[in-house]
Amino acid sequence: MESKGARPVRSVFLLILLKNVFGQNSTISSNTSINPGRVFYNFTGITRSNGYLSEEHTLVTEDGYILTIYRIPKGRRCFGPVRQTPVLLMPGFVVDSDSWLDAGPSSSLVYLLADACYDTWAGNVRGTEYGRRHVILNPDTDSQFWDFSTHEIGKFDVPATIDYILNKTRSNALNFIGFSQGAGILYITCSETNACEKVKVFINIAPGVRLKYFRSLPLRLYIKFYTLIFPILKRPEELEVLPRGGIIQSLASIICKDNFFAATLCKAALFLIDSYDPGSILTETVKTLYGHTPAGSSAKTIAFYGQNMDSFNKYDYGPDRNLELYGSTVPPAYRLNRTSMPTVFFYGRNDFVADPRDVKWLASQLPNVAEVYEVRRPTWNHLDNTYSQFIKQLLFPKVNEYLLKYSSRNN
Repeated sequence: MESKGARPVRSVFLLILLKNVFGQNSTISSNTSINPGRVFYNFTGITRSNGYLSEEHTLVTEDGYILTIYRIPKGRRCFGPVRQTPVLLMPGFVVDSDSWLDAGPSSSLVYLLADACYDTWAGNVRGTEYGRRHVILNPDTDSQFWDFSTHEIGKFDVPATIDYILNKTRSNALNFIGFSQGAGILYITCSETNACEKVKVFINIAPGVRLKYFRSLPLRLYIKFYTLIFPILKRPEELEVLPRGGIIQSLASIICKDNFFAATLCKAALFLIDSYDPGSILTETVKTLYGHTPAGSSAKTIAFYGQNMDSFNKYDYGPDRNLELYGSTVPPAYRLNRTSMPTVFFYGRNDFVADPRDVKWLASQLPNVAEVYEVRRPTWNHLDNTYSQFIKQLLFPKVNEYLLKYSSRNN
């Protein structure tokens, strides 16, 4: 029988599960760029090993989060002048800028763009390894650090990143490529700020906005699980989910280094999360991606997605708090019509996360859609957009078509 004042047995069990399975197993100081206890090959090291020079940049958001972003100013196969308009790529949920490198120089979008003479930037968001610092808060001891969802990422991280890049390059606008959550956050930016006036063209790759037809059963159950238990999570180690250096990522990185397990068990895990696309993702890419994936986020971000399976609204805090924050007992919808720059959509027929029906619904809400493009591979799924060996043939040409239209070369 439970003692007086004890938590329900079920809640205690869930918290123990979270701490030991999804929780953090190392610490990071709030005033260091990368935790010395988490030794890994970062963006600059990976690009250098492939013959590309890259830069590391640090910026601070309006609410005090410190983000590390990366730049490849010129690709090794770029033999002409670099185009004036910089290109920003934003990654998906629980991955970071390193994910753009995993398919290698012949397939990864970030390398292909740099080789096509684009000034290429790879952004990061709060909660990942490259966004796990704050000017005041310590992510290991201050629960307040993890009190954010996709809303704050769109409202603060994206505008700060755009302004930093434009200031550094002395440009008046940039082109934005977002994958999954990396696309969804710009709609929040446009709804809540004026930063989108500085974006020439918005390229959506499998955007994660409304998830009504979301078909990934493991991810759906995972989201429902966190949406259910989020109100009882209090401590930082409970509020941080799937961190780089956590038990899941650490074990996966060890197991998936082996060729046999990478080609079988580790590939099967990807197909379980998404859908089956045989032959698209190389075993070497699988070995690489598990070395730094997942890269961390907040439980509140997962709860945000749980609330937006059938809509795209601001975070629901309950009637009383909603009334205080929004002037309404229900959270308002984001103003999608404020995303007024030319917008391009890429989707895969076999995508179990950004279902084609949700992508087409999103496109129907916008005032300036340039194209809704289906990738010409029937089995193309969500993860293919970052990791497939066929990105150069199936994704890059259309991306390049629109970047060329909205870019110019330096003299």
